[in-house]
Amino acid sequence: MAQAQGLGKRYLKAFLKGFFVAVPVTVTFLDRVACVARVEGASMQPSLNPGGRQASDVVLLNHWSIRNYDVQRGDIVSLV
Repeated sequence: MAQAQGLGKRYLKAFLKGFFVAVPVTVTFLDRVACVARVEGASMQPSLNPGGRQASDVVLLNHWSIRNYDVQRGDIVSLV
């Protein structure tokens, strides 16, 4: 029984160590590089949600290009 408790503590310690590394890396990536968003409604038709579908499109928002001012004519820009 003592070995099982030691094994459980070791797994918990490894999980917490990985958790405290993965969460800040993920948050930084989503904030600085790119994130995934869902587009709903008719505001972006016909480019997104063509044909009046009820389903929503999923897009990748590229934060990196905005930081480098690499926006060109025809690009779709999302503002919050």
